[in-house]
Amino acid sequence: MRTFPRQQGGTSAAFAVLLTALLSACASKPAAAPAAAAAAAAPPQVWLMGEVHDNASGHRQRYDALRRQVEAGWRPALAMEQFDRETQAALSKAQRECATSECVIAAIASTRWDWSQYRPVIELALTYQLPLIAANLSRADASRTVREGVKASFDEATVQAYGLAGALPEDVVDAQQKEIMAGHCNLLPQAMAGGMVQAQVARDIWMAKIIREQRPRDVVLLAGNGHVRKDIGVGRWINAVAPPLAVRSEAYLEEGSEPAPGAYDVTHMVAPQERPDPCEDVKPKPQQQKQAQNRP
Repeated sequence: MRTFPRQQGGTSAAFAVLLTALLSACASKPAAAPAAAAAAAAPPQVWLMGEVHDNASGHRQRYDALRRQVEAGWRPALAMEQFDRETQAALSKAQRECATSECVIAAIASTRWDWSQYRPVIELALTYQLPLIAANLSRADASRTVREGVKASFDEATVQAYGLAGALPEDVVDAQQKEIMAGHCNLLPQAMAGGMVQAQVARDIWMAKIIREQRPRDVVLLAGNGHVRKDIGVGRWINAVAPPLAVRSEAYLEEGSEPAPGAYDVTHMVAPQERPDPCEDVKPKPQQQKQAQNRP
């Protein structure tokens, strides 16, 4: 889901706006590790490549790393968070019939993303005939999962395979809830955060499942840094079923980010993207704070 910088305080006035954003993409918080050897390393079976959604520098660096491997002969499938799972048929048809990334994007008709960041990757897929895989849940799926829990997004076989019949692992729930609260200005009610954890984990499990379904073909997942985490994200779930796959997780983090130990195999630090404070419009105004303090 899309995230906001950390802020202190509380308000309920803007949560309808927040919920729309919450259901659309991914929560991400960084971790740190050396990146020096990453460029020379051979690609793994599964390459989880993170992003800060609006950071152009991170997108360029990630694309260059992927392009080098493809130009050297690697032919993975490209699973992308930007495509919802119900668009797979239209996406595959567009890839067969389209000559440009603009044509593919138009066929999907989604306005939720800044497609200028993803055109180079889609062009790479068209040039080298790399299958594009829809790796996200839709807003409707996520909304249902918020209300009904992770199981609502999957068939019974998947529920059993990933152990979803009972409660989610406590460490995953706790860590995801902290990330979601921090990513939404610390203004999200605890009750709402619980549902958002269910949606975030459902996305991670869907991504893990769809990646495994591409075997024996190697797969690259392009998704937010929160999704590609090995401790609580896709990397946690991808080997929850057999056979085990070789996975490498790489994050593209903005300088100044605080790392989460063990979240990634490799991290790449990029310059922060200039952006307005997204919490500004939802922070309590002084008058609102005064009124709250004066309430009996």
